[in-house]
Amino acid sequence: MRDTLVLNASFEPLSTVTLNRAIVLVLQDKAVVEQAHPELRMRGAAVDIPAPRVIRLCRYVRVPFRRQAPWSRRGVLVRDRHRCAYCGRRATTVDHVVPRSRGGQDTWLNTVASCAEDNHRKADRTPEQAGMPLLREPFEPTPADAMLLALGADDLQALPDWLARDAA
Repeated sequence: MRDTLVLNASFEPLSTVTLNRAIVLVLQDKAVVEQAHPELRMRGAAVDIPAPRVIRLCRYVRVPFRRQAPWSRRGVLVRDRHRCAYCGRRATTVDHVVPRSRGGQDTWLNTVASCAEDNHRKADRTPEQAGMPLLREPFEPTPADAMLLALGADDLQALPDWLARDAA
């Protein structure tokens, strides 16, 4: 089951939480359901509510400003939608554009999703040296972009217009 998007009271994206945590927030009247899964419902002895896909907090939460999203291997795979930057097939690994052995760092701009075969073929070389041009350039997502990307492409398309516009 995918995570649930949590919006601040001002409708700005805050984070994602598990479905169970989202249900608890709604049942404690700390959040309201903005969008629910069409067929999925959560039932209990005295409860029957739609499974939340997007919830909004009832009270505004002040969040310290974060200039950039923290880098992670999972984040790179999600950013590139699990597609190899060299061939476009399913990616399972992360490749460094400038290899770590040559001073390359673990940064958003130096890493791309890659299939194991292309990662092995490129080895300890730059894409130019290996004759393997990138299909798309790596980019640094904003913290909000990284969180919305983590929801997955299917969920992004299902978000309401007012939120999908902010995610684009």
